[in-house]
Amino acid sequence: MLKVGIVGGTGYTGVELLRLLAQHPDVELTAITSRTEAGMPVAKMFPNLRGHVDLAFSEPSIDVLGACDVVFFATPHGVAMKQTPELIARGVRVIDLGADFRIADPAVFEKWYGLPHSCTDILAESVYGLPEVNREAIKKARVIANPGCYPTAVQLGFLPLLKAGLVDASHLVADAKSGVSGAGRKAEVHTLFSEAAESFRAYGVSGHRHLPEISQGLARMSPEKIGLTFVPHLLPMIRGIHATLYATLKADAGDLQKLYEETFAGEPFVDVMPAGSLPETRSVKGANTCRIAVYRPQGADTVVVLSVIDNLVKGAAGQAVQNMNIMFGLPETAGLTQIALLP
Repeated sequence: MLKVGIVGGTGYTGVELLRLLAQHPDVELTAITSRTEAGMPVAKMFPNLRGHVDLAFSEPSIDVLGACDVVFFATPHGVAMKQTPELIARGVRVIDLGADFRIADPAVFEKWYGLPHSCTDILAESVYGLPEVNREAIKKARVIANPGCYPTAVQLGFLPLLKAGLVDASHLVADAKSGVSGAGRKAEVHTLFSEAAESFRAYGVSGHRHLPEISQGLARMSPEKIGLTFVPHLLPMIRGIHATLYATLKADAGDLQKLYEETFAGEPFVDVMPAGSLPETRSVKGANTCRIAVYRPQGADTVVVLSVIDNLVKGAAGQAVQNMNIMFGLPETAGLTQIALLP
């Protein structure tokens, strides 16, 4: 059994990790930390875990976390980079669900996140945890940068086109929408029910923190320079991301449906839907699945890709568990076979 610790277990990502790991056949939950809620039973805060998680939140302790096989960080940026060096020195493997190890260039990280990177040597060896792209490197990694939610949906959607060199990589458009849980569990005016319900708006149009992460990932898929316009939106729902992606074909592309099906053949968590399908966010709610559909409207030179995920599962906690499974040689689907909730 893998001994697992979670740093920062009180947010939406933290409780999703707990939900998945509590059902994992090869996991023993060892520690769940929270400085503000230390001593509180986890099931008191999250009653859905009653009878499944008997631990209480505890103060972060390097001795306790250092006895784990793997530690997940479900924390704001800046936390994981401070604690990771001592953990990996003790032989612990780290999966960070925050942003600390996602951006390879420390200067770019500092520009977008407003603080210098404190362990650039570890940043240099960390592996970006998008399994459909980096599975082999993930197997050997000591530190995994778990991708963000928007970046997961966008990169998986564009992947077949860029790998095949079929589109103009300098003019990509990602029009993406997310439910309010993507903003986290903190209290903010814009996510209040009266502010978000029955409304729909864009945000971060001039620049969003996920933009450099997405651009970096797409650049690794294509030898061409990436030009990306990324516009996120807030939807009045709790879970889900819907990314509508646009690209311009450089030449005749052949059968795009076949291209997508062949690219993701054998991938347990990417579902290329039949031609003419319209994937819905509710079809992935609670599941570690990305559903994709590809279109070429009117047979013109514009490709439209529809990509949907649950932002808390394939966009966060589920993908983190998928990475853990790969790192430790477990079946990749272990603990992740939940069927999406519908309705």
